[in-house]
Amino acid sequence: MSDPADPRRRSVTRLTDPVALRALAHPVRLSLVGLLRVEGPLTATRAAELLGESSGTCSFHLRQLAKYGLVEEAGGGHGREKPWRATAMFTDWPDVAATPALAAATGLLSSVIAERFFGELMKWLEVKAGEPAEWQSAAPFGDTLLYVTADELAELARQERALVDRFLDRQTRPELIPPGARLVSYLHLAYPRDALAAGAASGGRDPQGGVDPDGGQGPDGGLDPDGGLDHEDRLGPGGAR
Repeated sequence: MSDPADPRRRSVTRLTDPVALRALAHPVRLSLVGLLRVEGPLTATRAAELLGESSGTCSFHLRQLAKYGLVEEAGGGHGREKPWRATAMFTDWPDVAATPALAAATGLLSSVIAERFFGELMKWLEVKAGEPAEWQSAAPFGDTLLYVTADELAELARQERALVDRFLDRQTRPELIPPGARLVSYLHLAYPRDALAAGAASGGRDPQGGVDPDGGQGPDGGLDPDGGLDHEDRLGPGGAR
């Protein structure tokens, strides 16, 4: 196994521009980032096959992601047959926003990612009964209520991340993957319960309406059918923070 101090094990692209955060808050773009992190370099054509999208759509969104440093050309090929790769294994953004615009953008992106988490979880519950017994038992489901300080919660998150990081090398070194291993989404979530009532009272709406910063234009110049409104804590290898 590689040196735990090797920065490549947890490479991070940090976004602080509200426009870049809003650009990422798009279902296809999130899927593309996650796909490149898991599969390695792919052409727009191959990515389209894996995602069930058109090559034109994927080519357009890959170029948008490249504008904000989330993907880059991997060299070789041309047009839709040139390969693209993710620039880092994770995407990060400020936990505490310094401006209202940044707060709105991070809130939008986090909401989009939370919706993706929920959608995938519901799909897992639908298919769980058909999975092997050992995987049904191994996949955790539940929560725990804890009285902790902010410092204690942060330390708990650091300890959990250290445990998960033991397996990160397998993302870039497939020879380390043991027989029987499967790609798993492991969610990291915690929040103070007493904040929920205040959040519900405010309505939690995005004051800027979730407009796509690229004008909502699709690859053919028409209106993006998602409209920038359909929108992974840190975006990780699976396309989730």
